[in-house]
Amino acid sequence: MSIRIPTELETRLRAQANAEGITVEAYIERLVHADERAEEELTSLALEGVNSGEAVEVNADYWEAKHRLLDERLKKTGSR
Repeated sequence: MSIRIPTELETRLRAQANAEGITVEAYIERLVHADERAEEELTSLALEGVNSGEAVEVNADYWEAKHRLLDERLKKTGSR
């Protein structure tokens, strides 16, 4: 497969591959695999969130209550 990329990007890819002592092809393959793993992890985290319990409606009141609790906690610790 041939892919045309801007010269600046090619230069960066070659520099990164050279710095790691691998070919540009191996470097790009590593990037693709890392992207696949990241997508799998994101899907797993999303499913974990969906299955974590009852749904909570998040609206302005929810955030106001969160801010109030945080302010109270900060006042107790004397931090700000």
